[in-house]
Amino acid sequence: MKKLEGSNGGNITNFILLSFGDSQELQTLLFMVFLLIYILTMASNLLIVTLVVSDQHLHSPMYFFLGNLSCLETCYSSAILPRILAGFLTKNQRVYVKGCIVQLWAFVFLAVAECYLLAAMSYDRYIAICRPLQYSTLMNFKVCFHLVAASWIGSFIIDTILLMFILQLSFCGHNVIEHFFCDFIPMMNLACSDAGQVKLVSAVLTSISTLPPFILTITSYGYIISAILGIPSITGRQKAFSTCSSHLIVVTIFYGSLTVVYLLQDNNELRELNKVFSVFYTILTPLINPLIYSLRNKEVREALRRVASKCSMCKRVQ
Repeated sequence: MKKLEGSNGGNITNFILLSFGDSQELQTLLFMVFLLIYILTMASNLLIVTLVVSDQHLHSPMYFFLGNLSCLETCYSSAILPRILAGFLTKNQRVYVKGCIVQLWAFVFLAVAECYLLAAMSYDRYIAICRPLQYSTLMNFKVCFHLVAASWIGSFIIDTILLMFILQLSFCGHNVIEHFFCDFIPMMNLACSDAGQVKLVSAVLTSISTLPPFILTITSYGYIISAILGIPSITGRQKAFSTCSSHLIVVTIFYGSLTVVYLLQDNNELRELNKVFSVFYTILTPLINPLIYSLRNKEVREALRRVASKCSMCKRVQ
C-alpha cells in the first residue's frame, strides 16, 4: 500500500488514485481485461447507434431510446476506462484536481442520465405490453423526444448544481484517493473545508435523481410481469419472460451495485469490496447493456444482416 502523501501548506494540485494495488502481474492482467472490455464496449455501442440511425426499420420509440442509451454508454465508459488504462501503462496515478473534478462531473452527469433513460425505456415497454392499442398515441416521436431531452437536461442541471458546491471546496493535506476513479465521497473526505453542506446537497440530489426513476422502473416491470402471466400461450410467456428478466438483470446490477457502493463508501474495512462493486456499474454495465437490450433482439440482428449484405454487395461492385 502506498503511503499517504501530504502537503504541509497550501492547496494540493493533484490527487493520487490507488487503483488496484501495486502487483505488476495483477496490473498487467487487469490492463488486458479492461482494454478488451473497452474495445468491446465501444464497438457494440457504436454499432447500435449506427444501426439505429441508418436503418429505417429501427426508427421506432424503443430503438430511439436504445440508441440514446448506447450513446450514453459510449461516453460513460470513455469517462472512466481510458484514465485507468493510462495509469496501468505509465504507472502514473496522479491526476490534477481540476481533471478529477471534470471526471466526477462527467460520471455523475452520465449516471443520472442513465437512471432516467432506463426509467423511460421501462415505461415504453409498459405501454407496449400493457396498453398496446394506445401505444402509437402515448409514445409518439414528440413524447419520446421530450422524455430523452428531460433525461439529459435534468441530469445536466442536477450535476451542475452539485458541481457549484464542489468548486467551493479546498483540498490540502493528504491527496490519495482510495479508488480507481474520482468518485464523490473519496474526494469529499480529502477536503480541508467543511464538506458537510456539500454531502447534504449530494444526498438530496441523489435521492431526486435515483429514487423516482428506480420506483418507476420497478413499477413498470411489475405491471409487465403481471401482463405476461396473463398470456395463455406457454411459449409466449417464456419468450416475454426471457426479454423481461434480462432487462431486470441489467437494472438490478446497475442499481444494486450503485446502492452497495454508496452504503460502503465510508467503511475502510470494506474498501476493496467497494471497488469490486464499482466495477459493475462503471465498467461492466456499459458492456452488458447493448448485449442485453439490443444485440439479442431479432430486429437488430436482421438490421445487422442487411448491413452485412450491403457491404458484401459494395465489395463485389468494386
